[in-house]
Amino acid sequence: MKIYGIKNCDTCRKAIKWLDEEGVEFQFHDFRRDGLDKETVDTWLAAIDRTILINKRGTTYRQLNDDEKEQLDGPNPAALLMAAPTLFKRPIFENNGRYVVGFKDAEKAAVKEIL
Repeated sequence: MKIYGIKNCDTCRKAIKWLDEEGVEFQFHDFRRDGLDKETVDTWLAAIDRTILINKRGTTYRQLNDDEKEQLDGPNPAALLMAAPTLFKRPIFENNGRYVVGFKDAEKAAVKEIL
């Protein structure tokens, strides 16, 4: 399993702690520190509904201008998402091409399903 997120994000820290307690082996990818490649972002955009993938409630989204917000809804948002990875909801769990975004109770159950 691979988890994408930001090391100092409270939700990501909770997810990591939970996975450790569950005995799940995983790799953590800090996309603020390590960045994201276009292939990964394009894969997410193809596999995950944008309403789930993009965090429109966060500070980063609220700071975007109208053109940038339109770009997120357009056909090619990858460049903007790579430049501002905090636009992604987090954490993003990936295992064998299956994804879960977020870490509420429903997502915990979904993570168990993709193990």
